[in-house]
Amino acid sequence: MILVTGAGGTVGAFVALELKALNQKTRLAFHSEEKARKAAALGQDAVALDFSRPETLRPALQGVDTVFLLGTGGLGQAEGEIHVIREAKAAGARKIVKLSAWAADTEGFAIGKIHRVAERELETSGLDWTILRPNGFMQNFVNYMSGSIKAQGAFYQPAADAKISHIDARDIARVAAVVLSKPGHEGKAYELTGPEALSYAQAAEVLSRVLGKKVNYVAVSDEAAKAGMMSAGIPGFYADYLVDLNQFYRKGTAARVTTTVKDITGRDPVSFEQFVRDNAADF
Repeated sequence: MILVTGAGGTVGAFVALELKALNQKTRLAFHSEEKARKAAALGQDAVALDFSRPETLRPALQGVDTVFLLGTGGLGQAEGEIHVIREAKAAGARKIVKLSAWAADTEGFAIGKIHRVAERELETSGLDWTILRPNGFMQNFVNYMSGSIKAQGAFYQPAADAKISHIDARDIARVAAVVLSKPGHEGKAYELTGPEALSYAQAAEVLSRVLGKKVNYVAVSDEAAKAGMMSAGIPGFYADYLVDLNQFYRKGTAARVTTTVKDITGRDPVSFEQFVRDNAADF
């Protein structure tokens, strides 16, 4: 039995699909009770999970051998993941695969530092573990930039001309499914990227070409970015995290490309151009 936490999110939902295709026995854990009820109504083994509440963790972990650990991204994330690791061990789980963040081991930015706290807990837990450290998600273009692309033909980021080897979340899920279901990946941390590193200006050129309309990237200041994020409803603390992440990008830290996706899955990672073609309707 594999427990997939964050099963209603961008990566978790794809992981659930990949495991289903492999006929793996899975239990899907959602942070939303409504999503859990809907999944259960469809015949899935589904539970609502609050990382900070042991009374929700223990029944979710009953009979579970392996956990896909995906944090909430909110305040208390590291503490919540530590609760899951400890409760999983107490429940008799054998293995945890943690979704972390690109370069978390360097602790060069706030989100990475948060992930590193949970990574250390996992590394010293006595459990079998694997850590996945993906670069920025291509899906962020849909989730956070498509509105202004549709309305204004532009998107706004405080990344200057930094290059980022964005990865399609579907590729993260393909790697996760292999690592969750097959041996040989214990005690390893994998850095996951797409096939190329692009600046946002280069990404705008791809969007323009594929969509058949002009799309511009507008490099904005950190202050303007934070104000824009907060006006869109992003909490102030998380807007600070994202500004900090872009400051990290501007140091050239996200431009490296790895071959890990193909090494593990046997498939080339999805290019940004293919991602845009697959999701053109969203733009």
